[in-house]
Amino acid sequence: MDNDMQDRAAHLAALRARAQAQMGAIGVDEAFIAHLVETFYGRIADHPHLGPVFNARLEGRWPAHMAKMTSFWSSLVFRSGAYGGKPVQAHAGIPGMAAELFEQWLALFGTTLDDIAPSTAAKDWFMTTAERIARSLTLSLFYDPALDDPARPRR
Repeated sequence: MDNDMQDRAAHLAALRARAQAQMGAIGVDEAFIAHLVETFYGRIADHPHLGPVFNARLEGRWPAHMAKMTSFWSSLVFRSGAYGGKPVQAHAGIPGMAAELFEQWLALFGTTLDDIAPSTAAKDWFMTTAERIARSLTLSLFYDPALDDPARPRR
């Protein structure tokens, strides 16, 4: 049993070291992640459609949200396991939340990366990851299996 735990710990350490090296090679470090989160969510707060939803939900809690998002992205980038939240539950039932907002969220994220990403490879990595996150949240929050029913009449 101890060998299994040691093997797992060594495997996780190797994954984290590889992620650190890969991200470092494309210019991504903790400082960039903090800058990305600060810049992106600052833009969200001012966005005409996203801002009202986020501001209503996060009023008085923006600093805690920023810290959570920095931890979230750092955990993804460096495979640190630092983030332990439940994104689907966190987004469920938010007044004003709609599937089409995820498209606007992605567009703003892309624009932010265009402005500040340290490399094309970094932008590509973050966009691919953000697209996967948006798709997952959209399906989890708004998917209606009845729409995929093969017996359902088509127009």
